[in-house]
Amino acid sequence: MTKATPTAIAQNLNIINARVPGYQGLQMLLINQQRIIEQILPMTTVCKRVPSPDLQVLDVAGDWISLGGVDLQINGALGLAFPELKADNAHLLPKITQFLGNVGVDGFLPTLVTTSIENIQRSLSIITDFISSQTTDAQILGVHLEGPFLNAQKRGAHPAEYLLPLTIEQIKRVLGDYSQIVKVITLAPELDPTHQVIPYLRSLGITVSLGHSQATDAQAQQAFKLGATMVTHAFNAMPPLHHREPGLLGAAITHPGVMCGFIADGEHVTPTMLQILLRATPGLFLVSDALAPLGLPDGVYPWDSRQIEVKNGTARLPDGTLSGTTLPLLTGVQNLVTWGICDVERAIALATDAPRKAIGNPGISPSQPANLLRWHWDETRKELTWQRLLN
Repeated sequence: MTKATPTAIAQNLNIINARVPGYQGLQMLLINQQRIIEQILPMTTVCKRVPSPDLQVLDVAGDWISLGGVDLQINGALGLAFPELKADNAHLLPKITQFLGNVGVDGFLPTLVTTSIENIQRSLSIITDFISSQTTDAQILGVHLEGPFLNAQKRGAHPAEYLLPLTIEQIKRVLGDYSQIVKVITLAPELDPTHQVIPYLRSLGITVSLGHSQATDAQAQQAFKLGATMVTHAFNAMPPLHHREPGLLGAAITHPGVMCGFIADGEHVTPTMLQILLRATPGLFLVSDALAPLGLPDGVYPWDSRQIEVKNGTARLPDGTLSGTTLPLLTGVQNLVTWGICDVERAIALATDAPRKAIGNPGISPSQPANLLRWHWDETRKELTWQRLLN
């Protein structure tokens, strides 16, 4: 992570000589006083707008400019696990949004892992109230339910006692009155032989992500036809790629309408396998899968009724089961470039534009708020750093 003093803006701003993910060559970004991107133009374009007398010009000398990150799978931070939200710890939510903003995140989906329906609905209620009043810092864009409709054979660290059958009736029980804030549900499609659940969830405007699943290639392809468009933490909690049984992941990376989230901490998936994934499909986005100790030092922490031990940013249960990370999203961007498996432009886009695309939001473009990051690649030190551009 890199932090630096942002540039103040009290007037119109032209950012020049910028590289922007998805745009060819050097660009000029025109930012108005309301901190909205008015235009993104090639530097070779002659700007016909009459310069304002209070115009600021910032030459970023070939550095990359992007929107902030969007984390679609984050389980907690600063010691708070989102499934454990209660009236007496809800005061941590504004601190978490501030912290995430400080580590380069513009928006996120608090992720509720498998737990009791009571816990899920209590958390959904508190998050709903918070969304109605949130102002600045990282914005809650909705909620990601990772479970409880998972295959017990691929549950990973999810507690077996709270797993539920995948039926419309059980979906209604879990969602209660809060379907409007649930943006993504991770489920195992093979648990629904009726093929009714995915169309039902899509009718509610909920994005369906496949994960914690034993789905075959054929079962996954059927789920994609029914409307599933995402895969949760590619490679993890699913059968491995096999030359005679491609399984869920093989189906996903060959399907043009599906996007796969993945974790780039070096533990969940080795850099070699990530390189294969990156070469295989453009339909990818980074997630942190960060747990409650995000923002806290390594150590032993409570996790539902169990404990996890965090070492070097990796969290495991006492039996060694991998349960998540405590590394922020943009560390994954830096890792991909440091490992030499991804160029700077794609690495940045994987954490900024691609997650937005996965949930139907626009990437960096005119009319978007100018919540910008500036990225610098030091060729000598082989180091990618970033800073918030505006305050």
